[in-house]
This record gives sequence, structure tokens and C-alpha cells, in this order.
Amino acid sequence: MILYFDAMKNSGFIARRYLFSRKHISLISTLTFISITGITIGTALLIVVLSVLNGFFDVIKGFLLSQDPDIRIEAAASPTFAQNEEVMNKIRALPEVRIISPYVEGKALMAIDHAENQVVEVKGVNRDVFFQLVDIEHSITDGVFDVSVKNRTPGLIIHQDLRNRTQLQLKDEVALLSAAGMKNALTQITVPQTYRFELRGTYFLQQIAGNPKVFIDLEAAKRLFRSRNSISGIDIKLTNNEDAEKVKEKLSAALGSGYKISTWYDLQKPLYDVMYLEKWGSFVILILIVIVAVLNIIGSLTMIVIQKQRDIGILMSMGYTRKGIKDIFRKQGLYIGLIGCGLGGTLGFLLSWAQKEYGLVKLSSAFIIDAYPILISPVDVTIILISSLLLCLLASWYPAHRAAQVQPADAVRYE
Repeated sequence: MILYFDAMKNSGFIARRYLFSRKHISLISTLTFISITGITIGTALLIVVLSVLNGFFDVIKGFLLSQDPDIRIEAAASPTFAQNEEVMNKIRALPEVRIISPYVEGKALMAIDHAENQVVEVKGVNRDVFFQLVDIEHSITDGVFDVSVKNRTPGLIIHQDLRNRTQLQLKDEVALLSAAGMKNALTQITVPQTYRFELRGTYFLQQIAGNPKVFIDLEAAKRLFRSRNSISGIDIKLTNNEDAEKVKEKLSAALGSGYKISTWYDLQKPLYDVMYLEKWGSFVILILIVIVAVLNIIGSLTMIVIQKQRDIGILMSMGYTRKGIKDIFRKQGLYIGLIGCGLGGTLGFLLSWAQKEYGLVKLSSAFIIDAYPILISPVDVTIILISSLLLCLLASWYPAHRAAQVQPADAVRYE
């Protein structure tokens, strides 16, 4: 029992001597060095690439959340639903909810006296609440965000690109005609009812998805789209947008099946899904570098087994069990993995940190940021290190199994 205990205790020492003997440089030590280098490079690349993709996801999410709510409530089976206090009170009852902003939206024809008419997406909002929901006040490029009624004319805010196309000036008047108004004109053979608006300001927001909106007052939008006391939806801002899924479940239970509730992720789901697919697709491709290094581990450990058959036979005759012999070679795989993952993790973290702090690798000036963004995720780093280490341990299984099959008498006799 004492001999067996000592054997187990010394397995780590023997494994290190087999791997890192300083007597001479052999093919085995060269293969071991290549294996460690491959794991180091693969692990570092995985951390850097996934951190860059996380950074892009965070940047895109930040831009979209500057325009999108954390949660949006719409009618499940119709374009609008009645605005009533019962629904609003159920929403306000949730402690995670910070801002509630009802809106009315739809497509309209913008008629301009001196330019070509434009089909635009109009959104009616409550100005004061909308400013708290969307960071648009700092995006005003000319004029002010004023959609109130002045001199019996409501205000209108358009995107800078639309203004450039139409050559509109501040205080110019434009007419908006909704699809419902055109339909009534055709069916009732009457002159289409248009609504006049005064251009009060322009804004610029980087559009990643969707078309830029034309903003008007909420009550003016109700008249334009003939929605009376109905609204298109309710935008909600939470104290923490990471609680969106939890709040969605609460709202679904409170409001029932008549409403469609979408989180910030649901609103741009195709885009977010593609970014996640790119991230984990990159992980699968880059892990191949580690797998190639793992194949080198199998080769180097197998050569050690062949070279050290006499030593293995002697160890068995001294009391080592087959399990103890396996333990020696498993620890060799563990040591290679620990060194490779340790060096790779450190290198990957340092490269990511340098890029984040100093922006070493620049992007095209046409993009919304000037350098590759970085967001180091502890979960991703943990997955990378554990995956690489497990592959190294798996690589040691065959050499360890082969070493355990050595017959002590034969090994000593023929050496």
C-alpha cells in the first residue's frame, strides 16, 4: 500500500522528466515544443477573435439601443390597439420599467412644392418622454426637436439624408398624406385630406438597420393615420436592458395573448443571430489550430511510450499499477495543456488589452468606429481555456492506454 502511494505521488515528477529532460534535444522534445506553441497560438487567437466579435456586437447593440426600446408592445392581430389606463397601469406596476412611451407610426406620402414627393415612415411621439427613451437630442444637426403646434401648424423633424435629397429649409411647410387618407379619397371620390407640417429641425443617427423616421407629435399622428384613441405600440425603457427577457415574461402573463411583446433582441433578431453565428463559426474554425497541436501531442507521447518501454517495465516491477502508468502519461498531456493554455491565455489577454486601450489595428474611416472594438468576456475565455485543456487531456488517452499495455517482463528482456 505504501509503495503504491509513493508511486502515485511520484507520477507527476516522472511525467515532467519525460517531457522536459535537459540532457539532449530530441525529436520528442521538438514535437512537444511544437504542440505547446500550437496550443498557445490557437488559444490566443481564439481569445482575440472572440473578443473582437464581442466588441462589434456591443457596438452594434449600443447603436441600435440608442434608437430601439428595451421592450416594445404591439397588438398581436391588428396594426393598432386601444390606449387605456388599465394596460398602462399593469406596465407601470413592474419595478424594472423606467420609461413608457406610446407611439403611432405608419407610411405616408410627403408632398413637397419644389421637389419630388417622398414616401416616408412617420412616427408620432410624445416629445418629453421620447427624449428619455432615445438619445436623439444630441443628434440634432439643425434647428430643434420641436413637434408642438405653433401658429396652428404642428412641427416636423426629418433625417439629414432626407433633407439633403429634398433641399428643404427650416420653416418650410410640407404636406403628409396617409394610406388611409388616399383610400378614402379613392372610395368616396373626394379630395385627399392632407395635413400641413412645418419643418423645425433635422437629425442624424447612424442607420444600421431600418429606414430613418420622420417625427411628428403623437396627437398629430393619430389624426394623420385616423387612429383616434388607438396607438401602434408602446416602447419601454428598463433600468437594465439585460432584464428584458424576464420583463417580457411578466408582461405576457399580465397582458395576455392579445399583445405581441418584443425585446431589444427580438426587434433586430436576424442581425443579432448572424453576429452570434459568425462568432461561434469563428470559434469552430480556430479550434482546428488547437486540434492540429493536439495531434502532435498524440505523436510525441506515443514516441515517449515506445522510447521508455524499459522504464515502464521497471516501474511496473517496482509496484506501479497500470492505472499509475496511465496517470504518468495523462499528466504529460495535462502539463502540455496547462503551459499552452497559460501562455495562450496571457498572450490573448495582452493583445486584446492593447487593442482596446491603444486601438493598434484601425478600421476603414467609413465605419462608425475607427479601430477594431474589444470586449473580453470571462465566459468566453473560460470556454476557450477549458476546451483547449480538455483536448490536450483527450490527446493523452491513447498513449496512456498503450503504455499501460506494456508487459514488464518483455520490456526488460528486450531492452
